[in-house]
Amino acid sequence: MQKTISKSQLKTNMLKVFRELEANGEALIVTDRNMPVLRITPLNDRFTVEELFGGFQGQVVYHEDLDIPTLDEWELT
Repeated sequence: MQKTISKSQLKTNMLKVFRELEANGEALIVTDRNMPVLRITPLNDRFTVEELFGGFQGQVVYHEDLDIPTLDEWELT
């Protein structure tokens, strides 16, 4: 069953409610006079490295050593 909260309860405890939603990742239905009016859903932006960059595996080409300092790009004073 979907968790619900009234607008007035949300207004009073908004920061606490938001922290709970971020922690548990669940959606929350906001009600007005017992009628659902909003759904608050946390963004799921926690991806593994494979999910984010898996499509690029084996496609990146390095033309020089990445560990070499690039002093010529910096103004030395």
